[in-house]
Amino acid sequence: QIQLAESGGGLVQPGGSLTLSCAASGRTFGDFAVAWFRQAPGKEREFVASLRWSMGGTWYADSVKGRYTISKDRAANRVLLQMNSLQVDDTAVYYCATGRPIASTMATSRAYSSWGQGTQVTVSS
Repeated sequence: QIQLAESGGGLVQPGGSLTLSCAASGRTFGDFAVAWFRQAPGKEREFVASLRWSMGGTWYADSVKGRYTISKDRAANRVLLQMNSLQVDDTAVYYCATGRPIASTMATSRAYSSWGQGTQVTVSS
């Protein structure tokens, strides 16, 4: 069974950058997809970005397109989320998840079976 561990969260000023990491242990990502979701206080969990580890392809929420980049580090068996031009509204707990969604469900949390514990990102001046 795969275990996921997020890291890299923290406090950053508006306009700043952070890079989150989602490291897998127990097995490799294989033919799974890996996604980032986030949940702000009082709000539902929302999709941020995803990729297919073996087949390629990336997906982004409209709210982060052009600012966030999801990528894979094969050597370290981890997925990175580079976040630039951060805004106060990006403040949330960020979770990584893995599973086998079909193309139409890449942004659906129920399509992912394994989740990390989350890492807090706070954007504030």
